[in-house]
Amino acid sequence: MTSQSQGIQQLLQAEKRAKDKLEEAKKRKGKRLKQAKEEATAEIDHYRLQREKDFRHKQSNIMGSQGNLSTKIDEETTAKIRDLTSNYHKNMESVIGRLLNEVYHIDPELHVNYAYTI
Repeated sequence: MTSQSQGIQQLLQAEKRAKDKLEEAKKRKGKRLKQAKEEATAEIDHYRLQREKDFRHKQSNIMGSQGNLSTKIDEETTAKIRDLTSNYHKNMESVIGRLLNEVYHIDPELHVNYAYTI
């Protein structure tokens, strides 16, 4: 009877050791997964920072060239406004004179389509 009891005790101890080893393996697996997740997160953050840096660099290059275009367009616009203003002042008197001449000097005449009947 004691040998059966002893055999059962050995089986129970073996089962307990197996259970302990399983729990230990699960803990190691969990620890490895957690470490892998942390490494992946760090790698993603590094990649994101690198891409953002590249984006900011490209953006500054593009915006810088657009800033030059903006300045050039502003200068051209100012020059055109200045030319138009000078033309306005130069031609204002003659245009007003011609308009007034047309308004004040009317030659009354019959229209060509008007049929005169007696």
